[in-house]
Amino acid sequence: MCQIFAGQDPHNYEPVTRRLRLNGQSTSIRLERSYWEMLDTIAEREGLTTPGFISKLHSEVLELRGEVTNFTSLLRCACLIHQGQETGDTVPVAAE
Repeated sequence: MCQIFAGQDPHNYEPVTRRLRLNGQSTSIRLERSYWEMLDTIAEREGLTTPGFISKLHSEVLELRGEVTNFTSLLRCACLIHQGQETGDTVPVAAE
């Protein structure tokens, strides 16, 4: 089993930094390449650019929670939720 995880192509988990505007503010986000690929797919399905999707998500979190703590982790978890939806697996999503 570990070969599935340990034997993966390092290209998949290579960190990639993208610079973008997040609700008018210039910033950079560093994620593993696999997460960027998933975010690109999600954005395309939503009819948005990836920066547009990320900015919209950031705005929605601000509206819902009042602040955004650890946004890169939120993006990774959003990818897990998306992947679960694609495969029919449920990923627990807790609401307050």
